Amino acid sequence: MKKANSKTIVFITGNFVTHHGWDSWKHYFKEKGFTVYNPSWPHKNAVPAELRNKRPDDYQLAKLSLKDVVNHYEYFINQLSEKPILIGHSMGGLITQILVSRGVAEAAVVIHSVPPLGVIPFEFTFLKSTWKSLGLFTSLDKTYMMSFKDWQYTFTNGMSLEEQKKAYEENTIPESKRVSRGALSLVAKIDFKKPHAPLLFIAGGKDNIMPATLNKRNFQSYKDTGSITGFKEFEGNNHFVLGLPNWQEVASYIHEWLN
Repeated sequence: MKKANSKTIVFITGNFVTHHGWDSWKHYFKEKGFTVYNPSWPHKNAVPAELRNKRPDDYQLAKLSLKDVVNHYEYFINQLSEKPILIGHSMGGLITQILVSRGVAEAAVVIHSVPPLGVIPFEFTFLKSTWKSLGLFTSLDKTYMMSFKDWQYTFTNGMSLEEQKKAYEENTIPESKRVSRGALSLVAKIDFKKPHAPLLFIAGGKDNIMPATLNKRNFQSYKDTGSITGFKEFEGNNHFVLGLPNWQEVASYIHEWLN
């Protein structure tokens, strides 16, 4: 593929976790000569411990919707001097896909992406990992905080207990149930036949919440033969891919693909 001309990267964070999970990635791509931005979601620009101390009925965060988050990133991107490369993880992957469909990216990479509307997630591990975050039969005016037990299954399966605890303390934050439900709404609808910027899908063979099979169906949904799409699976990776020991291997693959 033709080398991406943009030297600007915008990282897009998923839900449940802090945007500081990209810090090592920011340093890596800065050393490669990129200008790097990592904006937080609205009402989340604080360290995880501070955000966890907020009340579950915190009005601003509980009211946040997926549409709000997408528009927040689009506004940020539109202030830049050039179309950036977007790199998004999990729900940030879905947000990236939506932004690609809006034509604001030169190229994009989605890492273990939440699927857009119409890509049916029937895998049991996905259903087990996500149903609590939707907050069915609970108040939408209260945030959702993932328990450590759910974190072990959803993000850090296969890691040692010590590693899981460290990752939980450093990353987890409360989440709006409205954002999670937004993935089931028209906000998450994409025209898969529409031409789009080059788009790379990264999947993990050990990911419970976003299984590689689901990521593969997401990738295969894009139908425009004139647009570039790519797919790469790292067999041993769980959903905590940004902080795994081999994160630099994934980042290096992305850098080579962009080149």
